[in-house]
Amino acid sequence: MVLVAVSGVALLVAVLLSGLAARTVLSTSFLLLAGGALVSDGFLGLIHITPDSEIVSVTADLALFAVLFTDGMHVSLPKLRAHWRNPARALGLGMPLAFVFMALVTHFLVGLDWTTSFLVGAVLAPTDPVFASAIVGRTEVPAKLRQLLNVESGVNDGLALPVVLVLIAAAGPTAGSAEASPGKIAVELLLGLTFGVVLPLLVNVLVRFRLLGAEAKLQPLLPLASGVILYAACHLTQANPYLAAFSAGAVLAHVSQEAKASFEPLGEALAELAKFAALLVFGALLTPKLFGALSLGGYAAVVLAIFLIRPASLLLSLLGTGISRREKLVAAWFGPKGFASVVYGLLVLQSGIPQAEQAFTLVAVCIAFSIVAHSSTDVPIARAFDVEDLAGIPDGNSDTDAPTSTSPQALSATGGP
Repeated sequence: MVLVAVSGVALLVAVLLSGLAARTVLSTSFLLLAGGALVSDGFLGLIHITPDSEIVSVTADLALFAVLFTDGMHVSLPKLRAHWRNPARALGLGMPLAFVFMALVTHFLVGLDWTTSFLVGAVLAPTDPVFASAIVGRTEVPAKLRQLLNVESGVNDGLALPVVLVLIAAAGPTAGSAEASPGKIAVELLLGLTFGVVLPLLVNVLVRFRLLGAEAKLQPLLPLASGVILYAACHLTQANPYLAAFSAGAVLAHVSQEAKASFEPLGEALAELAKFAALLVFGALLTPKLFGALSLGGYAAVVLAIFLIRPASLLLSLLGTGISRREKLVAAWFGPKGFASVVYGLLVLQSGIPQAEQAFTLVAVCIAFSIVAHSSTDVPIARAFDVEDLAGIPDGNSDTDAPTSTSPQALSATGGP
């Protein structure tokens, strides 16, 4: 009950300060992370959460699934077919480069063996849609850039998971639960994609039956019910839930604009709630003991991961594209580490491989630094686009789909005049 009370207070504070956070570098993500750390065993000792607590993996898993499901609805399949090259470059070249560079840094600076170093690289390679959405959801940002970040962060979680599982199996003796063959992993990915495509199509067919249909006030619950069924089906069959969530959101929005419009307010609220809960729980893991367990080489690796490895990898992958320099720099910076890496890091810790604890400590500290760095810079960067538009500075590569800075949506996103 103490955890419930703490969660309620944290949520109230986050909501009351959200208006201020939307206009400044102060972020609700940082507040919840700090709040979780404050009430944990490392400080006030009001709640007792350890990395092997079930609530950690459950909240991170739910938050990631919820955000991927709602983010998938923001993907326009016709536009994606027309502009698939930039996300494909980020996923096919940028992500592998980040994976390899992080592995090299981890091995030489932290001293982990090669297999575990590549495992850390795989865990930290995907960007997180929970925190990328902070910039993706702002209408001042050009649509081309938002689509690149949204698709990249939505898909790369599912791509990283099989690599993580294979490397866990190769890293040494495990507790048994994380071991998987490449064939089994391929089946899980295929099942996740299949569930994500088939379930929304089936629900859409059912809605069209003459005797069936939802009344107006219950229509938002139709996509919610689909998401709950999808989540359960994935966990019951070991299908990849993250690939399923993102593909289901995209398919649902494509086949039924009415369902997308009715569910969007509820979906965004639920995704934010899941995010807040996961941030609070993850914050409780950030004790002085955790930070003290990381070596100086580990901290150097964290700084390089955030400020060099991700930016350099994406910039290399986008060479020769039509994206403006400003948009490339923003895309390169917004490579936040978050709940996908939390979930995969917990898989590493629970696997029992020889260097599991060292790997998890590095991953956890990197995520914490990334949350602070990226969630506190989205407003200034989004406003930089807005200010330049207001100043009349032309951008030859701007996307015509992006609303101008004087639109009501843009004014609302920036706090208004």
